[in-house]
Amino acid sequence: MLIRHPQKNRELRQQAQSEPQPAQQEVRATSVQRGASAKPVDNASTQNRKLIRGYLYDQIDPLKAAAMGRDKLRVQIESLIRRICDDNRLQLSRQEEEAIAEEMLNEMIGIGPIQPLLHDDSVNDILVNGAGQVFVERYGKLELSPITFVDEEHVLNTAQRIAAAVGRRIDESHPMVDARLADGSRVNVITYPLAIDGTSISIRKFMRRNMSLEILAERGALSGEMVEVLRRAMIARLNIIVSGGTGAGKTTLLNALSQNISNDDRVITIEDAAELQLQQIHVVRLETRPVSAEGTGKVDQRDLVRNALRMRPDRIILGEVRGGECFDMLQAMNTGHDGSLCTVHANTPRDAIMRLENMVMMASMQLPLEAIRRQIASAVNLIVQVERQRDGGRRIVSITEVCGMENDVIQTQELFAFKTHSVDAQGRLVGQYVSSGQRPHFYNEHAHLFEGQI
Repeated sequence: MLIRHPQKNRELRQQAQSEPQPAQQEVRATSVQRGASAKPVDNASTQNRKLIRGYLYDQIDPLKAAAMGRDKLRVQIESLIRRICDDNRLQLSRQEEEAIAEEMLNEMIGIGPIQPLLHDDSVNDILVNGAGQVFVERYGKLELSPITFVDEEHVLNTAQRIAAAVGRRIDESHPMVDARLADGSRVNVITYPLAIDGTSISIRKFMRRNMSLEILAERGALSGEMVEVLRRAMIARLNIIVSGGTGAGKTTLLNALSQNISNDDRVITIEDAAELQLQQIHVVRLETRPVSAEGTGKVDQRDLVRNALRMRPDRIILGEVRGGECFDMLQAMNTGHDGSLCTVHANTPRDAIMRLENMVMMASMQLPLEAIRRQIASAVNLIVQVERQRDGGRRIVSITEVCGMENDVIQTQELFAFKTHSVDAQGRLVGQYVSSGQRPHFYNEHAHLFEGQI
C-alpha cells in the first residue's frame, strides 16, 4: 500500500469529520493567482483540488509511489481520493475524481499539469508564466492552453522537482536554472525575485522525430536542389555554420545534415543540453556543466572544445557557438577537422560572420581584425540561414558560400534564397526557392567525389 501513516490518517479523518464542514469553509476562501495576467479560475474547484492534494501528500509515501507502475498507482490514488471525498463530504463526480487522480499521477511521476503536453507531438515549446498562464507553440504559433497550476507554490514545487532531478536548485538565492528533462527536453526556470509575476518555466521539447533533408524538403523547408547541394557539401566535408534566431529550427537542420556523415568518422558533439540525435555508430557526446551551488565545478563549451581536440575527432559538432569557444572551433576547422558543424544566433549570413568576429575577440586573443577574418574565411565554407517566418513556417531562407578574402573583406556568394510573393487566405506565405545560378566553388574542388552525379 501507498499509505505510510495509518494511525495519522485515521486521526486526520476524525478531525475532518468533527470540524463543521471544513470543505465549505475552504470553498468560500478567496483564491488569488499570482500575476496580473493570470486567467480566472473556479474557486470551488481550485480549493477542492488543494484540499485533496494536501490529504494525498500526507498519506502517500513518495518512495513507494515512485516504485509502482503507473496503472497500479492510479488504482491506489483513485481509491484514496474517494475515501478523502467521503470523509470530507466533498461532492465530486467520477470524472472529476479521475481528473484529480491523473493530476496526482503527473505530480508524482511526471512534471505536474504540463506533463500531457510533453506527449503531444504537435507542441514544440511549453511556456509557463506563473500559475494561471500556460502557453504552447504549435506549428510556429503561440496559443494559450487551458492548463493551469493550483497556485504559485505549485509552480515553484514543480520547478524545484525539475531542478532537483539534475542535481540543481531553484530558490530566492538561486533564482535561475537551466536543466534537462529525462526525455532530453531543455528547461529554463526563473523565479522570484527576478520573475515578478511568478515562477516562469520554459521548455523546448526534445523532438523524437529525426528528420532528414528530404523530409524537410517535403514539408517546404527547402527545395530539392538545395537538398542536393547540402548533401554534397557534407560528402565533401565542408565546414558548415547554421545561422538563425531562437526557435528557427537550427538543431533540427543540424540533425538532418548529420545524417550524411559517414559511419567511418569519429564524431564528437558538444552541447549545453544534449539534443542532437546522431545515427552514426562512432559518436561521443559531451555536455557542459554549470557552476555548482558552492561556486565550483563549471565546465563550459570552450573547455570541452579544447578537450575534444585531444580525443582524435574526425568531425566536431558544436551545438551553439556563443563565446570564446568560437576561436578554438575555427582553429579546429583549420587544422584538419573538416566537415565540422555548428550553429550561431544571427539574422543573416553576413551578420553570422560578424558574430563570429566578435566572439573570437571575446576569447581575448588580441588578434587584429584582418587576422580574425582570414581565420574565418579559411575555416568556414558554407552558411545556411534558417528562419521562423511570420506564418510560423521554418524555412532555409539562404545558402551562402564563403569564397575567401579580397583585401580585408570576406567574400561570399549566395547560392539559394527564399523569395516571398504573397500571403494566402490562411495567412501562409507563398514563395519559391530561387537559385542564383552560381555554381558552388566546392563542386570544382571536389569534382572527383561527384563523378556521375553532376
